[in-house]
Amino acid sequence: MHAEKTPQHEWLLQLVGEWTSETACGPAGSPLSGGREVVRAIGDVWIVLEGEMPMPGADPMRSVMTLGVDPFKGFVGTWIGSPMANLVVYDGTLDESAGTLTLACEAPSMEDPTKLVPYLDVVELRGPNERALVSKAKGPDGEWVQFMEAVYRRVN
Repeated sequence: MHAEKTPQHEWLLQLVGEWTSETACGPAGSPLSGGREVVRAIGDVWIVLEGEMPMPGADPMRSVMTLGVDPFKGFVGTWIGSPMANLVVYDGTLDESAGTLTLACEAPSMEDPTKLVPYLDVVELRGPNERALVSKAKGPDGEWVQFMEAVYRRVN
């Protein structure tokens, strides 16, 4: 069995490389800089994104994301992060004309970690050397609320 590389896999492979990041969290959007991420390919059909971001007054947050294209489901992925004990599982959709991959999941609410709420992580390619990740949570009123934006710049 050998997975065939598709145009969707090619889209993901654009993310491979080393990146630095600046992140703004919360309504004030105070920036956190000095983040790093290494994205590597697993064959031609999967990528692994390993990141580290400094946190004020705490240990750095470390995360691992996997992304691929399942021939039966489309874009899929996972995310784990050092501050959480949950495995986040993504279902994704690609809007190639906009250069965005929207990843939907359920994860613990930031207000009440005993409840799961819908989240969206949107990966946007802004060019060969810049991309963004915007994270939104669905609020109690059903509206999407952005709580984080990270801008990544390619190191190599």
